[in-house]
Amino acid sequence: MLTVHHLNNSRSQRVLWLLEELGVPYEIKHYQRDARTMLAPPELLAVHPLGKSPVITDDGVTVAETGAIVEYSLARYGEGRLAPSDAIDRLRYTYWLHFAEGSAMPPLVMTLLFGETVKRAPVLVRPIARAIANTVRTSYLEPQIQRQLDLMESELARGGWFAGSEISGADVMMSFPVEAAAQRVGLGDRLKLKGWLQTIHGRPAYRRALEKGGPYSFA
Repeated sequence: MLTVHHLNNSRSQRVLWLLEELGVPYEIKHYQRDARTMLAPPELLAVHPLGKSPVITDDGVTVAETGAIVEYSLARYGEGRLAPSDAIDRLRYTYWLHFAEGSAMPPLVMTLLFGETVKRAPVLVRPIARAIANTVRTSYLEPQIQRQLDLMESELARGGWFAGSEISGADVMMSFPVEAAAQRVGLGDRLKLKGWLQTIHGRPAYRRALEKGGPYSFA
């Protein structure tokens, strides 16, 4: 049986959502973050050399990276579902499938890391750390994030989803970046993005994934 090595409050939540949408039988092996560092526990190193989640194991095959897991799962179990057949929509699907981690997440992760660095800096150097973090955030990170959110908004205005007029694996991939952006910087007045989030959060498969995955602060 397919096993999801699931880290609490992480990207692997969308893997559970994908499998629920497909109706694929699976089991979950739960892992908890270190309460101090928030990193994955060393037990995950026994599953994959990088010791990170998400990772799945399926009939002796180990697949890491969410995008690779989405592609593998759809190829093996999708039977044509959650993947556009139209050539143009398929190109958009491929773009957003890779945009999620390749473009959207890096500035969001950097925003989080700069914030944590300031919090953990010694008291005497904290003002300097805060000044550096604010400069990077306002001059680089925030403009990048806002530009990307505008692009997402315009894409959703075309058909309601990230690759046409129906939900696809691209929406599964984009769920975490949009959720992270909503939590860390806000979505502003982007009504399409807000409506899309409400729609996916209301899907029965998404709700089932939350029940099985455990606490997930991004939803």
